[in-house]
Amino acid sequence: MSTLRIREQADRLHVELHRPDVRNAIDDEMVADLHAVCDALERTPRVLILTGTTEPERGVFAGGADIRRLLERGRDQALDGINSGLFARIARLPMPVIAAVDGPAIGGGSELAYAADIRLASTRAVFGNPETGLGIMAAAGATWRLLELVGEPLAKQILFTGRRLSAEEALDYGLVASVHEPDDLAAAADAVADRISEQDPLAVRLTKRVLSAPRSAHPLVDDLAQAILFESDAKAQRMSRFLTRSKESA
Repeated sequence: MSTLRIREQADRLHVELHRPDVRNAIDDEMVADLHAVCDALERTPRVLILTGTTEPERGVFAGGADIRRLLERGRDQALDGINSGLFARIARLPMPVIAAVDGPAIGGGSELAYAADIRLASTRAVFGNPETGLGIMAAAGATWRLLELVGEPLAKQILFTGRRLSAEEALDYGLVASVHEPDDLAAAADAVADRISEQDPLAVRLTKRVLSAPRSAHPLVDDLAQAILFESDAKAQRMSRFLTRSKESA
């Protein structure tokens, strides 16, 4: 894939956005490549770790959609939901998605990060949505995901005024789970993936599905998912091991 660098492990897939000459701007080719990644992860569920290009002097997660391509798009392309459809698919992946953001995540790049389940940031990360300054709107998830992530007052500031958040501000507002030095960010993302991998994969998958269910579906979906897990071999094995360890440590 010309726009991505991929490294596979048994329990996770590392995907680095790689168009450094244009600050990882998201173009049609990158969209197609990320759809191919989704194909693979839907067939063989694993944790996805999304990163951008990291350099000693600076990093960049994604500088947004490619403005040259956006300038060419009209009404029909907007209605196709090119980026929004991709980001929705990423958000629906069976296992958790971790975005490790080093440097700017702007416009479509920030919306890609918003679609992740867990966001980590380096100290030089920046989040922002400048779309209204370009005569368009943040239409790939920011108008509702950002609202859910940081609340209405701050979401309106970001979307109406183009306000950008530093890494520390993003941490204060709960947009990211933690902030790290750039050299430590990859290890921090792997540490989160390690903790996910220690859990029962089916329990994680069902928890993610239930979390995304509408409020009106609860508690029914919780009960149905729990019913599936109560009958699983993993539940019996893991609970038996827990009881054995508790007995031995008593």
